[in-house]
Amino acid sequence: MKIVIIQYNAGNIQSVDFALQRLGIDAEITADPDKIRKADKVIFPGVGEASGTMKYLKENGLDKVIKSLEQPVLGICLGMQLMCTYSEEGSSTCMDILPAPVKKFSAKPGLKIPHMGWNKVEALNQGIFSVLDQKYVYFVHSYYVPQNKHTKLTSNYDGTFSAAMQYKNFYGVQFHPEKSGEVGAQFLKEFITL
Repeated sequence: MKIVIIQYNAGNIQSVDFALQRLGIDAEITADPDKIRKADKVIFPGVGEASGTMKYLKENGLDKVIKSLEQPVLGICLGMQLMCTYSEEGSSTCMDILPAPVKKFSAKPGLKIPHMGWNKVEALNQGIFSVLDQKYVYFVHSYYVPQNKHTKLTSNYDGTFSAAMQYKNFYGVQFHPEKSGEVGAQFLKEFITL
């Protein structure tokens, strides 16, 4: 099985690769459209800023490559947000794969932004996300996707938000499975064995 991690101007790519290595999975980190298209599974991780990252993806044609994929694709954190329609971060038009907006957490007394740390998630139905039901996973984000019809996991930080989404072959998680210990490793295994 061929696993590809998309290489672009975002942090966290190496830690996703290390998480897969701990599971005995070798992945190739590449920006080569041919290799991405031929992979069995594609992981689109991300830590960074939406508008600059979308600009980079468009300039390098990676946005079109990602949108054209038919195999399972997993977007992590910024990766999930960039697969949405629009982000308030830098007023960015995103890839419009997951039909939902990305909003900024409101600054309120006692509410720290970014939302950082372990939060419990709740699965809304069966499927690969059910292994995470009522478990704690690790988040670091200032922007969120409101709950919508494609939400598969919810969490709460000043209200309910999408901790995971799925639309067709595209899966997205707002948390970091590579930083979520055994629970995160279990989820990555579920995705790889889809």
